[in-house]
Amino acid sequence: MKLSERLNKICGLIPPGSRLADIGSDHALLPTFAVREGRVPSAIAGEVNRGPYDAASKQVAEAGLQSQIEVRLGDGLAAIEAGEADVITIAGMGGALIVRILTEGKAKLAGVQRLILQPNVGEDLVRRWLLREGWLLTEEHILEEDGKIYEVLTGDRSLSAVEDNARLYAPTTVGEPPVRLEADQLLDFGPFLVREASPVFHRKWRSEIAKLEGVAASMGRSDSEDARGKKESLERRIQRLKEVLACLPKDKPLSN
Repeated sequence: MKLSERLNKICGLIPPGSRLADIGSDHALLPTFAVREGRVPSAIAGEVNRGPYDAASKQVAEAGLQSQIEVRLGDGLAAIEAGEADVITIAGMGGALIVRILTEGKAKLAGVQRLILQPNVGEDLVRRWLLREGWLLTEEHILEEDGKIYEVLTGDRSLSAVEDNARLYAPTTVGEPPVRLEADQLLDFGPFLVREASPVFHRKWRSEIAKLEGVAASMGRSDSEDARGKKESLERRIQRLKEVLACLPKDKPLSN
């Protein structure tokens, strides 16, 4: 059994021996692989719709892992009970949906030590939720697969999360010539990713700039005052993004 690069990265972030709950499990590929490889002793695969639930059940049965992987039907964290999992993975959906799942199922997070989250869009929303809810962002990874760019965010429980988050998102200067990033910009870019400034990171943000330029151009065809105001705001954001990217190295990590 072979995982995609994206799921393989997520699997590698699961601490060995953990009890895993994979929410929105996509044929239970990740739990099946993690159990077969001996990374976790048991797992729960949660699905909200009957079709994916049946597909996940079939995958687990074909692997002969029914005694170690339980496939459950439920909306988000409704598929698990508090205290059943040490690690929760949620991958392949929008950041707003991930935030909704975590918020609505907050009571189910009792005992969970790690969240491994892979939003397809809205990564900043996930970072803001982790910060607001007292989780510490400990790792960020960005990768490109089949023409799509993914970010994988790891949030850990920490007794020193307040102090560590204050340092993580403190205004900082990066790049050459130096550019100052405030907390909001670190939440947008990712505090680890912007320091690494990998080629994939640059490709992602060039693509984002192109999308924003398209939106600004469409607003420019409107005569309404509201559209003009939004266009000016967008243009300021685009200019700021370009300024930051221009200061970041494209082929080597940065230091503060």
